[in-house]
Amino acid sequence: MQSNNSKTYELVLTALFVAIIVVMASTPLGYIPLVVINATTLHIPVIIGSLFLGPKKGACLGGVFGITSFIKSSLTPTPSAFAFSPVAALTMLPHDTVGQAIGLVFKSTFIAIVPRILIGVVPYFVYVGIKKAISSEKKVVYGSIINVIISFIMGFGVFAFFNKMISEGKVGFSVTAAQIIGAVVGIAFFVAIEYLFMNKDAKALGFITAGISGAMTNTLLVMGSIYAFYRIPYAEVLQIDPSALMGVIGGIISFNGVIEAIVGAVIVYLVGIVLDKIKPAGVYSGKKNGKVNTVDGTSTVQEMAQ
Repeated sequence: MQSNNSKTYELVLTALFVAIIVVMASTPLGYIPLVVINATTLHIPVIIGSLFLGPKKGACLGGVFGITSFIKSSLTPTPSAFAFSPVAALTMLPHDTVGQAIGLVFKSTFIAIVPRILIGVVPYFVYVGIKKAISSEKKVVYGSIINVIISFIMGFGVFAFFNKMISEGKVGFSVTAAQIIGAVVGIAFFVAIEYLFMNKDAKALGFITAGISGAMTNTLLVMGSIYAFYRIPYAEVLQIDPSALMGVIGGIISFNGVIEAIVGAVIVYLVGIVLDKIKPAGVYSGKKNGKVNTVDGTSTVQEMAQ
């Protein structure tokens, strides 16, 4: 059984993460200006909470994130606030029947809450899966797959960032130069991650991958849900033809989403390494006999997370 001190620590940590999310959502701390965009950082405390408090508390933290998004979109609505607030949706979008009104409430609530809840679930299982993969006989195969994915995301994100600045005339070099920079960054990450695998540093790799997975979970599900539920009104807000919305959303995912994934990976790694010295990631008081139930239903002993 977990000690009372461990449970108290988790309770305090949960309250701390909730407070951080609320403060970040209420101030500019929730966003990082990156010359041409504002990258959200609200997903980061949810990801870290998931790793150190478990998927259930992580889901609760994600729910808090979603509620703050709902409140902010309701109190200070933007032209696209209908996607995150049922109140804004009922105010801004037409609805002639009760059924249509209920549909709007469901859609906006889903977009605001569900992807954010999953931010607190997915990274935990990614972290546990990474630690299990790196200790398996097929770690070279698993490592290569993870390495390629992470390196591509990082390199492509850097390219997308500079390509966006080039298109807006904010930098003086060419697209080819941006491609070269992105490739160099991708290769650098590949070498660094390969080093982590060679040295079996599962914690570092787990934190980095968990940060990326949490950020991309948010971006992919939010933008995908907006396209599925509000394709026409969202296209009208952007003043584009609905048929062109898929390309715009793809651009948002490949630029904003990747930048947020990079920011998430770095911060989750830096904070995670420090917190892990106090309390191991992947171990939480809801488990029995020090075991973690992984995605495939198998168990991972507590020592793997230490």
